[in-house]
Amino acid sequence: MSFLRVYHEADGQQPLLATRDDARISGELEAHGIRFEHWPLRHALGPAADQETVLAAYGEELALLRQQTDFAIAEVIGLTPDHPDSAALRERFLEEHHNSDEEVRFFVRGEGIFYLHLAERVYVVGCVAGDLMTIPAGTRHWFDMGPAPDFTAIRLYSDHRDRVASMTGSRIASRFPRFEALSEERAA
Repeated sequence: MSFLRVYHEADGQQPLLATRDDARISGELEAHGIRFEHWPLRHALGPAADQETVLAAYGEELALLRQQTDFAIAEVIGLTPDHPDSAALRERFLEEHHNSDEEVRFFVRGEGIFYLHLAERVYVVGCVAGDLMTIPAGTRHWFDMGPAPDFTAIRLYSDHRDRVASMTGSRIASRFPRFEALSEERAA
């Protein structure tokens, strides 16, 4: 189940808000220009589903997103616990960064946690299969896929040239609970 925790940027211990209510999550994020929705999953896809299969399975959803946004590129990303580079990939995305292009994520399998650094707050968004979220261009964020990553998501961009993450150099991510520490939120 999806969740949201909001912290002051200086305190990663005591959340100012904790909710599992999809409408509340959506409203809190919408105030910052972030779209968050839970879409029904029409296809059960396993971890071995390749990019072509995943994109074909969610062709209707992608067509709708094309009408609503200006994305031009759709790619499938994901990991399984047995991936040989999972630890290194996890560490790479645990650093605060931003993109110069808006990013859309639609989780089709598994889970992951986004941390959005907005003004003086950090919004910790637990995403599960069916969750759709946009991350506006320039939004400082990081992503935790956990110590045994097991997810598949469709990632959408408008311009392939802007897909490189620009690292901020901030150590802020180290002050906030990681995937393992948020197990009670994820299990509820």
